[in-house]
Amino acid sequence: MANGRAATLTLPWRLPRFNIQGWPLIPIGILIVLALVAIFAELITPYNPEIGALGDRFRPPAWVAGGSDKHLLGTDHLGRDVLSRLIFGARVSMVVGFMAVIFAGFVGTFLGILSGYLGGWVDQVIMRVTDSWLALPGLTFAIFLAAIVGPSATNIVIVLALVFWTRYARVVRGEVLSLRERDYVRLAVVAGCSKWKIMQKHILPNVVNSAIVLATLQLGVVIVTEASLSFLGVGVPPPQPAWGLMLADGKKGLMAGYWWLTVFPGVCIMLLVLSANLIGDWLRVKFDPQLRQL
Repeated sequence: MANGRAATLTLPWRLPRFNIQGWPLIPIGILIVLALVAIFAELITPYNPEIGALGDRFRPPAWVAGGSDKHLLGTDHLGRDVLSRLIFGARVSMVVGFMAVIFAGFVGTFLGILSGYLGGWVDQVIMRVTDSWLALPGLTFAIFLAAIVGPSATNIVIVLALVFWTRYARVVRGEVLSLRERDYVRLAVVAGCSKWKIMQKHILPNVVNSAIVLATLQLGVVIVTEASLSFLGVGVPPPQPAWGLMLADGKKGLMAGYWWLTVFPGVCIMLLVLSANLIGDWLRVKFDPQLRQL
């Protein structure tokens, strides 16, 4: 005690404070868990997801009569462990989904900036191609392209990027049409900056937020499309574990009462897509001042 006042300890640094009020903690937590599961799949899977024992075919989950602690979520028609296939399926869905969103976002953002800032015949060509692409049903177009290039994870990433880049081009072009009339862009033109430098230094940083928000909103659509392609046999080829393939394998078992073959992969797809959409909606409000004031 000094001068009647309690002595206080002054630290040379402060602990960072994070204001998490209003954050979508549950969707973020689900995505983090699924990401960790996908990254460390080899360490946490109890069995090889591609190899099964025919003697363990159609074994129900552990808590159901006839189930076993060896297979917590049961087995499929080839005796493969459902839990192991779900874990590796998370890797396939997340890698394919994120890579397709990244590639589509890169191509669409680049073309949207070119179209919006350069204008003229460049804008006409890019937008007419974009309109033609958007006129095609997304899933049908993806099935057509996947049937041409053949089933593989790499080909599905390329197909999904080719299908969904147009959304970015359209949104980014609208942003750029407004940005190119701003004073700082006009001053850069007067200062003698080249068009490429203006697009890189002044336009791109101001459209990144919109591209990120659109990417999070598109992630769910991309994952559902990938699962649909795998379900139809033109996506990820068997025996590689994928949630869409698991649904396809379990559709006949569902008729025979083997509900776990479709329920568990369906719940995983629902959780991943719903989490991505909720985070996308939150980012859209967070980055839009008008929505944030509501």
